[in-house]
Amino acid sequence: MTTVPETVLPRPFTLNDINVGTKLYAVLVRHAATQPGQSIFYGDLLDQARTMFDDDEVKRAVPIGIGMKLLFVQKFCDENAYPNLACLAVNKSKGKPGEGFPGDWLQQMREVAEFDWSAAQPVLDAYATRSIKAATPLKRRKEQPARELLFAHFREHRDAYKDFDNDDKEEMVSLLMEGFDVEVALRAVLDAKAALA
Repeated sequence: MTTVPETVLPRPFTLNDINVGTKLYAVLVRHAATQPGQSIFYGDLLDQARTMFDDDEVKRAVPIGIGMKLLFVQKFCDENAYPNLACLAVNKSKGKPGEGFPGDWLQQMREVAEFDWSAAQPVLDAYATRSIKAATPLKRRKEQPARELLFAHFREHRDAYKDFDNDDKEEMVSLLMEGFDVEVALRAVLDAKAALA
């Protein structure tokens, strides 16, 4: 199996990252079994997760915010010496990972296709439980106060939002609901947009 560098996280995982990440994991395992060696676009991955799971956080998830959820999957794979299942998910505009992708993408895709994922689910469940306990405890907000906070910040900092689309705003709402400070949430979305550019 290919050795890849340790996954470095831009921030700690949130409960949302863990919840949505575990759902994306299930979709990626199914995709690896039914379409071995084939990538899947972020939007299609989220659509399939919405079909498989009746979960409000999954329904609210948008491609711009998928990075941390896939890092959750990648970190799980790293820590258990599994192939990098997250390598299957790619940006539609590029059709492959960005230049910063660690290791040989095609080799990792082959390894994912050849791996027997049947015994990994209980390992993921235990990993998710540990991750939930370790998640940075933030004071969560309900959706409406999160939207009001975003709107108030937008009114005072319109230039910061000039390139935002609806998905970017929805990712901001999700981060604000998790309890992040509005400036931290804004920086996370801007960083994600830059990474996808």
